[in-house]
Amino acid sequence: MTALAICFAVVVMFDAAGVRYAAGQQAAILNKIVEEYSQLGRIQHKRLKELLGHTPFEVFVGAMLGIAFALFFLA
Repeated sequence: MTALAICFAVVVMFDAAGVRYAAGQQAAILNKIVEEYSQLGRIQHKRLKELLGHTPFEVFVGAMLGIAFALFFLA
């Protein structure tokens, strides 16, 4: 059961730090491109959400807090 929980936690942390963070960076670049085109009057745009994921440091701190809370409540 513990191995399953660890595997699930690793998948969630990888998603939070990798995939979603990269998508947020892409959204920031797309917003800049669309903003330049809108200044030329070619298109109208709605800004994309840029804060989609977590930095690796935030994921690490979250993992450490999770472990600390688990140890606290087991004691």
